[in-house]
Amino acid sequence: MAVKLSEVLNGQEDNYILPFFWQHGEEEHVLREEMARISESGIRAVCVESRPHPEFLGPKWWKDIDVILDEAKARGMRVWILDDDHFPTGHAAGRVKEAPPELRRLFLSESHVDAIGPRHHSSFIVSALPYAPGYSNGGTLFAVVAIRRDPVTGELTEESFDLTNLVENGMLYWNVPEGYWRIFSLIESEHGGDPQKKDYVNLLVAESVRILIDTVHESFYSRYKEDFGGTLAGFFSDEPGFYNDKETWDFNSKPGKKGVSLPWSKEMFSLMNQEFGFDYVKYLPLLWHEGGESMSRMRYTYMNLVSKLYAKNFTEQIGDWCRERGVEYIGHVLEDSNVHARLGSGAGHFYRALGGQDMSGLDVVLWQLRPGFDDIPARGFVGEGDSEFFNFGMAKMAVSLAHLDPKKKGRTMAEVFGAYGWAEGLKLMKWLTDHMLVRGVNYFVPHAFSPKEYPDRDCPPHLYARGKNPQFRYYKYLNDYTNRLSHLLSGGTHVATAAVLYHAEAEWSGDYMYFHKPVKELMRNQIDCDVLPCDTIVNEVSVRDGKLIMQEETFECLIVPYSEALPANVLTRMVSMAEQGLPIFFINDLPRRSSEGSLSPDQLDLLATIEKVEVVPLEELAERLKKSGYYDVQVKDSEPFLRSYHMRHSDMDVFMLFNEHPNREIDTEVHLPVSGRVQYYDAYANKLLESDSVKEEAGTRLRLKLAASDTMVVIAGAALGEAEAAEQTANEKLIMSIHGPWSVSTSISEQYPVFTPWREVETVTDLSKPGLLPSFSGTFRYEANLKWSPASGNRAVIDLGEAFETAEVFLNGVSAGTRIAAPYRFDISELIREGNNTLSIEVTNTLVKEIPDFFSRLGQLEPSGLLGPVRVFGA
Repeated sequence: MAVKLSEVLNGQEDNYILPFFWQHGEEEHVLREEMARISESGIRAVCVESRPHPEFLGPKWWKDIDVILDEAKARGMRVWILDDDHFPTGHAAGRVKEAPPELRRLFLSESHVDAIGPRHHSSFIVSALPYAPGYSNGGTLFAVVAIRRDPVTGELTEESFDLTNLVENGMLYWNVPEGYWRIFSLIESEHGGDPQKKDYVNLLVAESVRILIDTVHESFYSRYKEDFGGTLAGFFSDEPGFYNDKETWDFNSKPGKKGVSLPWSKEMFSLMNQEFGFDYVKYLPLLWHEGGESMSRMRYTYMNLVSKLYAKNFTEQIGDWCRERGVEYIGHVLEDSNVHARLGSGAGHFYRALGGQDMSGLDVVLWQLRPGFDDIPARGFVGEGDSEFFNFGMAKMAVSLAHLDPKKKGRTMAEVFGAYGWAEGLKLMKWLTDHMLVRGVNYFVPHAFSPKEYPDRDCPPHLYARGKNPQFRYYKYLNDYTNRLSHLLSGGTHVATAAVLYHAEAEWSGDYMYFHKPVKELMRNQIDCDVLPCDTIVNEVSVRDGKLIMQEETFECLIVPYSEALPANVLTRMVSMAEQGLPIFFINDLPRRSSEGSLSPDQLDLLATIEKVEVVPLEELAERLKKSGYYDVQVKDSEPFLRSYHMRHSDMDVFMLFNEHPNREIDTEVHLPVSGRVQYYDAYANKLLESDSVKEEAGTRLRLKLAASDTMVVIAGAALGEAEAAEQTANEKLIMSIHGPWSVSTSISEQYPVFTPWREVETVTDLSKPGLLPSFSGTFRYEANLKWSPASGNRAVIDLGEAFETAEVFLNGVSAGTRIAAPYRFDISELIREGNNTLSIEVTNTLVKEIPDFFSRLGQLEPSGLLGPVRVFGA
């Protein structure tokens, strides 16, 4: 039998879950209890986070860490450390306050005045205003530049002068030439950006980042050196970013936004000189203002440099420190609404920002993902959410990084579940987990275990909630499911037919298209892809037999979202790859120039003459790839909510298929490019099922019937051998419907399994309606009699219909199993007996009915209890 399949069937899969374990200074017995509950829920690691701890790096902090490590060793668990006193990473536990000025954050800003000429003997006040919080950032004047304005439009032209040598004592003395001019004062200041981040390290300066390492990482190493690489697994950075915009949650912060201070460092002077030219100062105002041809070149140069400095001095420095000491470095930046390629709370360039880490990473919080909202915007906590990006860009981008960077070993971590409120239960958690798994995410950081006394209002839900969460006793079912599938989807080679270019450099350079636009077209047609950055296209791929080769992956084609401009070396490389036979599809149009302006029109026109280069309208992309045979999974019907992922191991192929729609069933046929034995794997029940597959000349065809939000895993390969698999029952027939009466009783989490009788009901209904139990959170028990005759068949399955939301069925006092999400079907063949049977159905809702919290206000709250119809099928 295939190795990984054998491991999951025998309960030997690895651990892929490391939840946040928040620290506030609780008593030792509380920490030990929480560690016990985490372990009992099938989790073998935690990520410890100060939220905040009152004595971070002080005596009580180290005492608490000692307790956690002691519990972890006793339970065979591992411990990760979130690397600061509070998120986002970069505060260095407040030590930056004591740092010299050269290690503090530095910003570049501008102010300007307009002038008209000719006018001799003019003078202008160009000095920086004194520092005044909320009004002026103060700082030091380092350059004065004048740029001619168009006399009709007022736009800046290419005519620019550096007037710095005409400044004396903060005053510019200049004979203004004829025309309209705008005079810019360029100012350096340690003040700027988000005022709450004023005492953060400068991510562009290695020595500044070293303050964080010396303060946090070295402190752990000096105390727990012997545990490094063992119980202590590594460090986690949470949402580090530039935070150079006072409007922290404006995800459109980038060059071109007026009034924003930009990240800066002393090294940028020489770097700008090298990359842009000795006269770069004359064009710096174009970082804020629209101008001529030099504007795009300036903005590209600046973003290219700051994103590389971030990568080198922050992520790579911390990652190297960790690897030298035998631990790993993980975490994520903010990706929200395309800020992954911008400034503000972003880090400039997703791939560079996480390049130094040992896993790729992302997070989904605050209702960023919600079932059914693929491309219709939904209200978020910060304006309208970008549903397209969250569904088709976020996870795919992160997983692609894990595939292209060897040190990540194919590992992508997702921080999940946080700040959805108590409306979120195991049903939605499973949907979010499947959403990530089917895109290739294989490590999970659930958000969170909080040892604070209930109710802790900090970003619920909390998975245990000091025993108050009524669904916690079922949480292990989700964790076991997650670990099994993560194991099967790890350690192999991802199979995809297309590579899509990451759009960051195009966005910095001019007009552009988001990378997730073509990804959306592909995913809605079950054509999988990876997203590759320009750095990878230039340095880390090759073309062989007309295919793009990256690490162990092979792509049939490269897709380039519309880009007015791309870096010259990328365009040159694309010409070379197309000439070697790689099909390249440019969406809507070809690039018109290089980002640096260094390519001649003749060089750009060369792209259009190559046979393998083709311009394709976005809406025709998927059909164009199908026509060329650039697909892996083939579906009979149009199924825009069906997602697929293919992982190839040396001894088997694993396909995951997920119906992402919350209400609609999928019933179609799918063709897979595999031969040999084909079986279904039920990851929830951990068992193999025989498939109804049909061998065809080019692969295998099988029927795909998925309930709303349901998954199917297909295993194929000769290595399956004679693996035992249960037969699927066909020709089920309805035997009976159970209408009641039902005896209903209730139990809160701490009371369970003791129930309090409520009342008898004739039919099942939503128990959260007014006049029933609208504020009850816990478990509803429904009891009824079920009369069975052997003539009904040898197999009996009870289908609960709709239940909200975790359901466990008991027949004659014996559990028939638990379901945390639809379909709520239970095989009761071994439990049912002739004559009267006692049927008990327990349905557990979430805590939102008891606590209608702030975060749940964005959710579509579900009913409570059993809604049915309850039916029994036989065969």
